[in-house]
Amino acid sequence: MPHYRPTWTEISRSALAHNVRTFKKYIDEDCQLMAVVKADAYGHGLIDSAQTMLEAGADRLGVAIVEEAIQLRQAGFDVPILIFGFTPKDAVQEAAAYDLTLTVFTEDVLTEVVQVAERMKKQVNIHIKVDSGMHRIGLKQTEALHSLLEKNTSSYVYVEGIFTHFSDADNEDIAYTNQQFSHFLHVVEEVEKSYGPIPVKHCCNSAATIAFPHMHMDMVRVGVSLYGLYPGEHMKEMIQLQQVMSLKTMPVMIKDVLPGEPISYGRSYAPATPSIIATVPIGYGDGLPRALSNKGAVIINEKRAPIVGRVCMDQTMIDITSIEEVDERTAFTFFGDPHKGHISLQEVADQLDTIHYEITCQIGKRIPRYYI
Repeated sequence: MPHYRPTWTEISRSALAHNVRTFKKYIDEDCQLMAVVKADAYGHGLIDSAQTMLEAGADRLGVAIVEEAIQLRQAGFDVPILIFGFTPKDAVQEAAAYDLTLTVFTEDVLTEVVQVAERMKKQVNIHIKVDSGMHRIGLKQTEALHSLLEKNTSSYVYVEGIFTHFSDADNEDIAYTNQQFSHFLHVVEEVEKSYGPIPVKHCCNSAATIAFPHMHMDMVRVGVSLYGLYPGEHMKEMIQLQQVMSLKTMPVMIKDVLPGEPISYGRSYAPATPSIIATVPIGYGDGLPRALSNKGAVIINEKRAPIVGRVCMDQTMIDITSIEEVDERTAFTFFGDPHKGHISLQEVADQLDTIHYEITCQIGKRIPRYYI
């Protein structure tokens, strides 16, 4: 579908490839890199991002739900794809048909996997999820894991991996992450005593991959940091990444506004002096947070210009009084590579008291992704 509105994101393939290669150098040669592309590659575009990551050296892909994995398979990707989250029993057969690797942590799902694998006479790979302290999904006690694995009565069901997820690895206080890691190691040791070696043991998300090299084990699962975003500010000294996404638009109207004339809904802002206001065709219907009203800014010709008035569903107003040489062909950048003078996603997230990748995930489908 063609896009006519002058609003877009730019996704830097070179930055994405740089980040993948940087992590490949950061981990041991025998440690695999799983590129996490869930949630439409954190808003960066599933198919194009996955292709760039694999070309740059990623070994596997990770997603949250079976639909994302099927989309990758239908696009022609033949690498191992792990589904991190819950896969319903009625989706197991299709997942097996697409050679997807399932995360298993309940007996009823494992029983379904066994039945499907036996019926299809086909190997199905699974990874067992351990709850080491996140208290989200997974089994915590070795007894429960033993009970689960006893349900695997099929030679077609291959326990390829076992993993856990850290809840606080971006914290400079490493005590809880160490506690989780110790618990995971203990569980793995007990399980392997009874069931033999499990080839792929993994526990590191982006934060732990950066901060705890001794925990890398057989594979690391890197998500947000492949897109050039740091889980914690203190990690910027540990690894050099490049922000991948920038969000841009162009004005559709530029007008003079007199002192005291209110701008946008609710009359939440009125200039104190004569002002030049630009209207840009992007709003909260596109994922631009409404909370940036009277708070956020854009970069125009290397200078900051504030968002004024409330962000509307489809339009936003910018005060360009102090910016020279602005017309309908001038780019306004909401966020981009800070090394190029743009506002970083971290700064926007701090303004909104949220995390930076929530912002990229919210950029809607109405806004095209251009890969440069």
